[in-house]
Amino acid sequence: MTPLLEIDNLSLSLDGKTILNKLNLSFDEGKIYAIVGPNGAGKSTFSSVIMGLNDYRDINGDIRFQGQSIVKDSVDQRGKKGITLAWQEPARYEGLRITDFVRAGSPDKSDQRIKEALVQSGLDPQRYWDRAVDKTLSGGERKKLELASILVMHPALVMLDEPDSGIDIDSLSRIFEAIKIFQRRGTTVILITHSLTVLKQAQYAFLMCCGEIVDQGPGNQINPYFERKCLICPHKNQPDRD
Repeated sequence: MTPLLEIDNLSLSLDGKTILNKLNLSFDEGKIYAIVGPNGAGKSTFSSVIMGLNDYRDINGDIRFQGQSIVKDSVDQRGKKGITLAWQEPARYEGLRITDFVRAGSPDKSDQRIKEALVQSGLDPQRYWDRAVDKTLSGGERKKLELASILVMHPALVMLDEPDSGIDIDSLSRIFEAIKIFQRRGTTVILITHSLTVLKQAQYAFLMCCGEIVDQGPGNQINPYFERKCLICPHKNQPDRD
């Protein structure tokens, strides 16, 4: 069976520095993965490369999605194929109504579908239906809003960059519930994280250090990284100690 996403000998250098170094990974349909490692390991860069963002396109190697190379595809083309990235810091669309923001990416534009997505993400439709996307929304509310906008898309692949960053326990539990919804739908989920709590949601994990994969396997195989803050590897590194 062909993996949904295949990364073949992928490398990226920025400003003369190697950020990703000859990565070889594959992701199957409908499974939950985590890419873990210290700050500066290259995790968020990896997701930016897969999404095809500007400044992250000058790569070596290949990226195949559903068996076809996508290295020449734009962000929009990748999005139409079902690839989605949720930012660590959700984008702001000042003044746009919450419902219009969610509806924009939904194939089903019905009010019922939008209400369902708001409920699934933990936003009460009665409270948020006519509210604007603006600075009055908390970080947790904006995370939930972005989650609702992705739920209506039914993507084939969703990457969540530091999904627990700057949010409360309720918001995080909603994200974990959404991950289960994605899996039931057959969506592949990639969690970009340095959190043990988030890692526990994954079926399989890759440990990244200095732009290389230094270990991989079931999540509990990677757990010792969080106990010792680093695994034995050929790189000199100063992981976070928090």
